[in-house]
Amino acid sequence: MMEREQRARTTGGAKELAAGAAHELLSRTGADSFDALVVLGSGWAGAVDTLGSHDIEFDATELPGFHAPTAEGHSSRVRSMWVGEKRVVVFMGRIHLYEGYGPLEVTHAVRTGLAAGATIAVLTGSAGSLRTDFSPGQPVVVRDHINLTARSPLTGSSFVDLSDAYSARLRRAVNEVDVTLAEGVYVSTIGPQMQTPSELKVLRQAGADLVGRSIALETIAAVEMGAEVLGLAMISNDAVGTLFEPFEAERALEVVTQRSRRLGELLNRVITHI
Repeated sequence: MMEREQRARTTGGAKELAAGAAHELLSRTGADSFDALVVLGSGWAGAVDTLGSHDIEFDATELPGFHAPTAEGHSSRVRSMWVGEKRVVVFMGRIHLYEGYGPLEVTHAVRTGLAAGATIAVLTGSAGSLRTDFSPGQPVVVRDHINLTARSPLTGSSFVDLSDAYSARLRRAVNEVDVTLAEGVYVSTIGPQMQTPSELKVLRQAGADLVGRSIALETIAAVEMGAEVLGLAMISNDAVGTLFEPFEAERALEVVTQRSRRLGELLNRVITHI
């Protein structure tokens, strides 16, 4: 029993659990495999309505290893969809480190989708802007990340090359779909607290453009499994603006929720184009 528990805390154990969840996912959806997986961030759940053709939907907690999100704006539902000729599995929410879960748990959905055959991981989220030219309601393509969680979804000697973590090919595809979309560096923190003025200053000096609490660990897990990653963040609030006005969580969530259908249309065009 102890050996089994220790195995579950390793990358290999996480992959085994994901393989079991993937087998059940394929069985439940009747799919032979998936072409891509999508993880929807805070407020993004409505994007499924315009992302593609609805196939089958159920609660992800019915699959091995999944937990229901407790964060506002996240759903525990998973949906199999057709986006053009591609079969896509969409996780309509995620769990976070700040909910008390470990890095292996918060990356379980990504590993499950990849174990079910997906070769592309589209990771979305909401983020605060650290730049004056990024405004709430603006989608930004993630070019790179800074992982400030001090955590990793990998154990052992998994020396994964992250020099091209966010696929240049996929970013070019996004640019061909919408040339107006900007790119930025996403910094991932644990949270749930917001940053202090000094922390915001350090993040900006480090070259970060966006700040959030997800995406980075999922990206690491996806790259380790050989997938191409596309990161897309919606600016939910002006992070620097909190120096002058208090942060309003409900308002930040509303910014994303109101635009979720358009975000789904954007993802549809991107995935179809890829």
